[in-house]
Amino acid sequence: MPSTGPKGQVGTEWRDELKSIIVTAGVIIEQGKVLVAQRKEGSPHELLWEFPGGKVMEGEEPREALRRELKEELDIDAEVGMIFEAVFHPYPEHPVLLLIYLCRIEKGTPKCLGCHDLRWVNLIDLEKLAMPPADNPVRKRLCSSKGFIEAL
Repeated sequence: MPSTGPKGQVGTEWRDELKSIIVTAGVIIEQGKVLVAQRKEGSPHELLWEFPGGKVMEGEEPREALRRELKEELDIDAEVGMIFEAVFHPYPEHPVLLLIYLCRIEKGTPKCLGCHDLRWVNLIDLEKLAMPPADNPVRKRLCSSKGFIEAL
């Protein structure tokens, strides 16, 4: 007997509706401040602040995807270090697995190429920013003294 998914669908077609998107983001800290990017108008979660990064393409290694996204969106070359956090969030449009890595800028000064704005913020300001729900656990961990010390 064939398996059924949501809404009584038969087979595996329903899995496409539930396909998770893998997204990477970088925690970049310099002089006690964290780099955040503001999403463009007209994009999902428009004008919310987030840790810079983007989608992983099919077959792409997540760290390479993050390096690519940081170059495309901020015009920086970055060293992508160890994973800091992994967050799964079931957005209504599609579930997202967010992989957050500690990063260090190797070359370049961040420029706003693929975002609306950029800011270096201290922890007090980070707590006040409007961010997408998937970023909240990362922010909480960073804002805890233990999380912030680990990220340095």
